[in-house]
Amino acid sequence: MSAPEPIVIAIDGPSASGKSTNARALAQALGFIFVSTGAMYRGFAWFCLKQGIDLASTRAIGSALKRWKAELVLDHGEVHLEPKGQRRTKDELEASETASAASRVSAVPVVRKYMKEIQRECIRFGSLIMEGRDIGTNVFPASEFKFYLDATDEERNRRRNLGKPVEPKPEEKSAAADDLKARDKRDSQRAAAPLMMGLGALRIDTTGQTPAETTALILAEVAKRQAALAQSRRKAA
Repeated sequence: MSAPEPIVIAIDGPSASGKSTNARALAQALGFIFVSTGAMYRGFAWFCLKQGIDLASTRAIGSALKRWKAELVLDHGEVHLEPKGQRRTKDELEASETASAASRVSAVPVVRKYMKEIQRECIRFGSLIMEGRDIGTNVFPASEFKFYLDATDEERNRRRNLGKPVEPKPEEKSAAADDLKARDKRDSQRAAAPLMMGLGALRIDTTGQTPAETTALILAEVAKRQAALAQSRRKAA
């Protein structure tokens, strides 16, 4: 009897909507591999910043992509796109400057094409929980398990300030809120694979929900869809 085909659970949505937290929890609950596509874009963005690349130039970004050497690595249940011969810290990848740069480089078609191919390769590691902004629409559009997480702007800004060692000043909060809106605009209006809800995806507003509540909703829906697929296959057999 052949092994079952690996499946992909796609978790899409804007920044601070709860994608990473819930995707990690789902991966642990189901025993699937976790993939953060945002981390892949941030990794390339970090490289561009270190190289002093003009982020307003698609040609310069495309040229940098040709020089960037990276490989997929499975480590403790997570797939990472690791650069060869380069060292970066978690803080560097999660810095606001890197996140802003990632939003810019991800709008370049050649970068999205490269990332799509790399992300699709992740299936060789097994069933995936993959989170990002175009998983259900561009990377794995045929997935039967698509979810789109969202939250109010106020809630998303609140989450971005959580965990900071010092309470941001009012002007810093205002600047961060403006940055979030600008990033949403870039992500949703870019020509290449814009942020949108995939066909057949279940939209979940995570505002006011705990991560555990959101994860429970997704797990229930996954079980429901798996049962429906199994029944459909039995009828077709």
